[in-house]
Amino acid sequence: MADMKNDEHGLGKGTGAVAGAVTGGAIGSAVGPVGTAAGAVVGAVVGGVAGYAAGGAIAEAVNPTEYDDHFRSSYASAPYYSGTRTWNDYQPAYQYGYNTYGQYRGQRFEDVEPQLERDWESARGQSTMAWNEAKGAVRDGWDYIERSMPGDFDRDGR
Repeated sequence: MADMKNDEHGLGKGTGAVAGAVTGGAIGSAVGPVGTAAGAVVGAVVGGVAGYAAGGAIAEAVNPTEYDDHFRSSYASAPYYSGTRTWNDYQPAYQYGYNTYGQYRGQRFEDVEPQLERDWESARGQSTMAWNEAKGAVRDGWDYIERSMPGDFDRDGR
């Protein structure tokens, strides 16, 4: 997790670029194929900058090393912990929570959970946990970041 801050910035930038490209392409399509291509390029650049800024804000509010240390020292006492699992199973779930909070910033966990579940298989790395086992750790990661950010970004009242 030592590179988590850089990963977060890159993830935010990449996510913003994709979202911006899709939005820009859709807007540009109103003027035809050339508009679609131009809109996608401009949208990717603008979205990438916005995504990088969101990732940077989270990395500034939540030190990735402290985040990792917190969960490394407490995961075995979490209510979702299973004695058949190790830190190597849980760590990718916490990292996924860290990374995706920035991607879905401002949205409630419950609202994006179906997408998180769909993407868990490709994001889980070496973890052997299925989504139903990893979900608690991912949610715990989200909540940790949410509590560290000023305001109530996901509008859940916490």
